[in-house]
Amino acid sequence: MTSVLDTDIKFLPGVGPKRAEVLFKELNIKNWRDLLYTFPFRYLDRTRIYSVSEVDSGMSYIQLRGRITRINVIGEKSPARRLVASLSDSTGVIDLIFFQGIKWMKDRLKINNEYIVFGKPSIFNQSLNLVHPEVDPVTEENPLYVGNMIGVYPSTEKLRNTGISNKQLARMVAVALKQTQDLIPESLPGYILAEKNLMPLRSAIQNIHFPVNQRVLLQAQFRLKFEELFYLELSLLRIKTIRETNNKGFGFPRVGEFFNYCFDKIPFELTGAQKRVIKEIRGDMISGRQMNRLLQGDVGSGKTMVALLCALLAADNGYQSCIMAPTEVLANQHYNSVSKIIQGSGLEISLLTGSTKSAARKEILEKLENGTINILFGTHALIEDKVKFNRLGFAVIDEQHRFGVEQRARLWSKSDELPHILVMTATPIPRTLAMTLYGDLDVSVIDEMPPGRKGVRTIHASENQRDRIREFIREQIASGNQVFIVYPLIKESEKMDYKNLEEGYENVLKHFPPDRYKVAVVHGQQKSDEKTGNMELFVSGKANILVSTSVIEVGVDVPNATVMVIESAERFGLSQLHQLRGRVGRGSESSYCILMTDYKLSKESRQRVDLMCSTQDGFELAEADLRMRGPGDIEGTQQSGLPLVLNIASLSKDTMILEDARRYATTVLEEDPQLSADKNRNLRNQLENMKQEVRDYSQIS
Repeated sequence: MTSVLDTDIKFLPGVGPKRAEVLFKELNIKNWRDLLYTFPFRYLDRTRIYSVSEVDSGMSYIQLRGRITRINVIGEKSPARRLVASLSDSTGVIDLIFFQGIKWMKDRLKINNEYIVFGKPSIFNQSLNLVHPEVDPVTEENPLYVGNMIGVYPSTEKLRNTGISNKQLARMVAVALKQTQDLIPESLPGYILAEKNLMPLRSAIQNIHFPVNQRVLLQAQFRLKFEELFYLELSLLRIKTIRETNNKGFGFPRVGEFFNYCFDKIPFELTGAQKRVIKEIRGDMISGRQMNRLLQGDVGSGKTMVALLCALLAADNGYQSCIMAPTEVLANQHYNSVSKIIQGSGLEISLLTGSTKSAARKEILEKLENGTINILFGTHALIEDKVKFNRLGFAVIDEQHRFGVEQRARLWSKSDELPHILVMTATPIPRTLAMTLYGDLDVSVIDEMPPGRKGVRTIHASENQRDRIREFIREQIASGNQVFIVYPLIKESEKMDYKNLEEGYENVLKHFPPDRYKVAVVHGQQKSDEKTGNMELFVSGKANILVSTSVIEVGVDVPNATVMVIESAERFGLSQLHQLRGRVGRGSESSYCILMTDYKLSKESRQRVDLMCSTQDGFELAEADLRMRGPGDIEGTQQSGLPLVLNIASLSKDTMILEDARRYATTVLEEDPQLSADKNRNLRNQLENMKQEVRDYSQIS
C-alpha cells in the first residue's frame, strides 16, 4: 500500500523536476521518505547566542544577535572589493565581511535593523570579524536556524551548483516533515517502545533533523540506530531459523579411508583450535541440516587443512567438493599443497582456472560431471555455466569477501540441493560483527597458530635508515631468502599508484642490479598472464625480490620469503598491514616486516605503526582498526547481501547497540518464532517490506 512518503520528490514544494533529478543522481533521493531518511552526519550548535565581547578567533562557529550600525563597500575592483557591515550589541561591535554577492547583501541589510548572525570568527586586516556569515532578520520566523542544533547534510559540488545548499536541503526536509508529520506510521510495536524506552518514530525523525538540544539528539539517534540494527538481526535470525527448519543437509556420517589415509600423511600435528573447528563442522555434517559456517583464522593458522579434511569427509560419503579461491596463485597453491597429502589415496583432484587450456578443461568438465573428480580447486571459473557437478555436497569459499554475493549464489545452484557451505577469511573481525556481516552463518574461529612457526619481527624505519635496510636485504638474499617490497594501492588514483610503483621498481633495480639479482614486478595494470607469470617467478624461487602493490595481500605462500618491506606504511590500515605481514614467516627461518614511513607522522599513523610493532594478534589489531578508522572496507561489504540498507547505524561503531539488538531479536523469536502473535504484526509487515526492497540471499551466506 503506497503512502504519502512514497510521493516523488519532484512534487515536494520547492523542488520541481530539475532539482529532483540532481537529488536522485547525487544523493539517491527518489521520494519524500528518502529525503527524511537522509540524515545529517554532524551538527552545528545554534542553541546559544554569544555576546560580541566573548568572541575570539580561536572559536568555532558562533551565533550573535545585534543591530547593523554601518554598511560600507570598500575597494573598486575584485579581489580587494568587499562589503563591510558592523554588527553591534550591548557589549561591542564586530565587522561582517562579504567578498561575493556584495550588491545582493547590501540591498538586504538595513541600518538599525536587528539580525541573527552565524559564522566562524577570523582575523582580517588585524581585526576580528566574520567572513561570509549567514544573516537572518530577527523578524523573520526561522525555526530551523535560530535556537536549534543545525544538521550538516551530505553534499556535492553538483548539488551546490544547482542551488541546493545545506540550508536549502534543511528547508526541503522541514517542508516534508510538515506535510507528513501525522502520516509517518510507527514501525515498532508498542511493547518494544516501552521495554526499550524508545522515542516514537515521528519524534525521532523530527529530532534527528532539528534537535532542540544534545540530549534529545542522542535519544533520536539511539531510537533510529536500534531500530535499524534490531530489524537487521531479526531478519538474519529468522532466515537462519527458516533455513535450519527447511534445508535438510546431506548427511556425512562416515569417516572412511580417504580421511584416515590422508590424516596419517599430514606432516604435522593439528592444533587444538583446528581439531575443535573440525569437530564443529563435523557436528553440522551429521546433524541432518545444511551447514552454513564462517571460518575465521589468522594468516597461516591452517584454514586450508581444515577445509581439505572436511572435503575428505564428503568424499568418504560419496559426495564431491569444490574449493574456490580469489586468485589463480592461491588456487594453485591450495591444489599443490593438497596434491602431496593425497598422493596414493586413490582420491582424484583437479584445478580449474582461467588459464586452464581447452583440452584439459574439456577433460575436467567431463570427469566432474560423471563423478570421477572428488575435489575441484579453482577460481571464479568454477561458477561458469559449463561447470556441472555430479554430486556436489561441500563448497568452500576462501577469502569470501573477494566474491560478490551473486557469484557465490551461482556456485550453490550447481547442486540440486544446497551443499554444506564453509566460507573462510583471514580478515579478523569481532565475533558479533562477523555474525552480522556474514548473514546467518555460524561462526568458527581458529585462534591458535601451528607450533614451530616463528613470529615475524616488525620494525619501523624512516628514510634516513634506507641504506641499512638495503644492506639487510642483501644479507637475507645472500642467505638464500626472498624479499617482498610492497607499495600502497590508492583506489582513487591508479595512475599515481603505477607511477609510485614504477619509480620504486627503478630504484630497486638501481640498488639490486639485474646482473646479480632477479627482481619480479606485479601490479593491477598488468594482463592476467603477465601478472601470474611474474608471481610464479617469485613463488618458484627464481626471483629474489617481488616488487608489488598490495595485490599480494591474499594468497602468496612463499616459505622462503623472510622479509616484507612495506613502503609508505602509514597509508595502509592495520588489518591490511597485518595481512601483508602474514605473507612472511611461513617457513622455519626468522622473518621480518619493515614498515617504511615518512619521518613526520600524524598521531593516528604513529599509533598504527606502534601497534603493528607491539602485537601480532590479528583480532586485537582489527578491533583497534575499527576504533581508529571506523568501518572502512569491512562495512563496505554490507550491501553484498544484508537484508537492509543502514542509513544511520554503523556495524562497527555501534557494536553495543548491535549486540543489544541481537539479544533482543533472539528473545522475540524464541517467544514467537513465526512472528504470528498479534502484537508482532508490525514486525511481520516490516520484514515483508524489507524482502520486497532487497533481494533475498538468505540461502547463500
